[in-house]
Amino acid sequence: MSAVALLRHRRAIALVWLAIAVVLVPSARRASSVLEVSTAELRQGEGAEAGRLLLDGFDSPYARFAVLVLSGIPPPDTEEGRALLDEALGALDLVPFVTRTHSFVSSGDRSMIGPRSTFVVVGLARDEAGAEPNIEALRAATADLPRRWRVRHPEASVGWTGQAALEFDVRAASSADAAAAERRALPLTLVLLVLVFGSLGSALLPVAAGALAIALSLGAAAHLAPHWPLTILLGNIVSMIGLGVGIDYALLMVYRFREGLAAGLPPEAAAADALRHAGHAVALSGASVAVGFAALLVVPAVQLRSVAVGGLLVITASVALALTLLPAVLAASGRRLDVLGIRRAGAPSRREERWRRWGTWVAGHPRRVLLLAGLPVVLLAWPARRMVTDLPSGDWLPHRMESARATAALRAMKGTGIVQSLRLVVRLPATSGATTPEGWQAVRRLALTLRADPRADRVLSLPTLVAAEGPDPVLLSHLPAHVAGGYLSRDRRDALVEVVPREGESPSAMVRFVREIRARDPVALTGLPGTRVLVGGLPALNADYQDAIGRRSATVVALVIGGTLLALAAGFRSLLIPLKAVALNLLSVAGAFGAAVLVFQDGHGARLLGLESPIDGLFPAVPLIVFCVVFGLSMDYEVFLMARVVEGHRAGLGDAAALAEGMARTAGVVTSAAAIMIGVFACFALGDFLIVKILGFCLAVAVLLDATLVRMAVGPALFCLAGTWNWWPGERRLGAAGTAITRPALEGAGHQPLVQPEGSQPEQDRP
Repeated sequence: MSAVALLRHRRAIALVWLAIAVVLVPSARRASSVLEVSTAELRQGEGAEAGRLLLDGFDSPYARFAVLVLSGIPPPDTEEGRALLDEALGALDLVPFVTRTHSFVSSGDRSMIGPRSTFVVVGLARDEAGAEPNIEALRAATADLPRRWRVRHPEASVGWTGQAALEFDVRAASSADAAAAERRALPLTLVLLVLVFGSLGSALLPVAAGALAIALSLGAAAHLAPHWPLTILLGNIVSMIGLGVGIDYALLMVYRFREGLAAGLPPEAAAADALRHAGHAVALSGASVAVGFAALLVVPAVQLRSVAVGGLLVITASVALALTLLPAVLAASGRRLDVLGIRRAGAPSRREERWRRWGTWVAGHPRRVLLLAGLPVVLLAWPARRMVTDLPSGDWLPHRMESARATAALRAMKGTGIVQSLRLVVRLPATSGATTPEGWQAVRRLALTLRADPRADRVLSLPTLVAAEGPDPVLLSHLPAHVAGGYLSRDRRDALVEVVPREGESPSAMVRFVREIRARDPVALTGLPGTRVLVGGLPALNADYQDAIGRRSATVVALVIGGTLLALAAGFRSLLIPLKAVALNLLSVAGAFGAAVLVFQDGHGARLLGLESPIDGLFPAVPLIVFCVVFGLSMDYEVFLMARVVEGHRAGLGDAAALAEGMARTAGVVTSAAAIMIGVFACFALGDFLIVKILGFCLAVAVLLDATLVRMAVGPALFCLAGTWNWWPGERRLGAAGTAITRPALEGAGHQPLVQPEGSQPEQDRP
């Protein structure tokens, strides 16, 4: 459909968008409640298989559990401390989905006692409908305890941690973090847009477009989540990208529309001109960004799939709004956009002349510009060689979360090993069950081998618990049901061996432990042919997650680079322009990674971002997410700039003049759009969630580098050095002396002609 025809049906378009909004926008409010929290869960993999076997084949009351941490009270080996612990256990007995509790009272285990503290492992069951345990009900059951205890013990506190509590808190805190970032970003964005456009009316449109894209995307995600599991990271990505890209696309359309008005076009013709020219750049840029997100779908990890789905949803919504609804609104609004204006639309700008002079200077000194602008980016990128992609150790969860505070108290008791436990499911041959002599010896041999490892604090299995070298039917018959059900499957074929790590072992060290166990021959570990050993637990899930990313990273990178090259080659009918764009994108990504290493790993300026100390890992997913997102976002500015340069080239300007004119017309809007995007990403970098903080920082740095040194200096210098090869093989048409053959002016009613610098003539293409 042509631009004029589309605008002719603008009322119908507006009604369609209204219907979509009525369906999706109300659902956006419940998105955070249906998105999962799992940060390292795979639907496939050895860790997931071990978890399913434990849930489906064993009768353990602790297959799911939470940890209740009691602090600021006498230890439970004193009379008063024992009474307070009994009171807490009594409150838990009233919760219907609590299957069993494990504490100092039931075990006498002194490792469960800290200085004025203790903890309780609480087994949890799903309800009859299969719903996960309600952490709010657990907290309600123990909420009154500290209020009563503080009469005699002023520092008394109660906190829940463990997977269920952490998931609940992360979901709530992540939603609050995204909302806070949006509240910080929207006023800043509005102020910047008013400065760009000189009027409040023009500034409000991009903000409204970005907000609507976010709401529509979250609403769509809420409908997808029950059928295709997605994590809460989707919400942060949708907000971050929607505020950045959604506003940028709308900004470009409004900018081009106001140019048309300034050239004397009526509103509908100006809207058609904006759609015809800026719309092409928006569509091409959106395709490039979508390629980056789509490539993440290759990795079979819920977290990365959520990033991909969120990015695709918000990019699709942003492009669709910019190409359909926004032109209709612009045509209907006309010059009323300049309401409360502080500057006349389209007024001559000294900034344009400065950029035109800069483009001309770059064309005259490309090698000097390439050295002066490229060297700082290369130096910044150099530390990226030291980037560590492990999970960070230490306290990196937001301290406002109850579960994070409880985890810190548990760490003070040296009890966090229970959360990092390895759970090995030993699948014995069909002819040798776990209660046969050979099966018993196989499980015992594995447990003793693991106990000898210095990283293991305790190794729990049925043979080691009963301290028997062989199965005793009488002894087994007298075992408590929760012990037998916890370490033997119902069919007595499988057995559980649990490894509790020593306190202080980092998540990355436990991941290495998992890989070492998996690398060993099960027969050598157990002495029984036909035995399988499946390693589960949180460290195993982390190992599976990292391995999945590592196996697919090369494929994702190839898809992103290949898809981007194809999209740009088709859009610009050139081979060298896409290759240059990809090289510059890689430079921007490397610079962002180098900056992340300097700040987060080395600690330079970390306190300015709210970090108390450096961290020892940047998360396995961060490099791949940043690569895919930055690759797409960086392409925005290349497309915006080169689209105008190509217009000048096709209008008959020489390469140097086309570059200078393209920079004059786009550098202002590119730097304005970049300032907005940097502000948005910086707002997320100032949040409390570490992974979102790192993502926001990397994206802000990448956009800053890309919109300044890379696209405004390095890229133009390379363009000038390439000369006529920029247009090969599509449009490299030269006369005998190398002068560009004049082409017809751009099509489109009322297109504003490109203007040469005063007193200059179209220049010859550089050889």
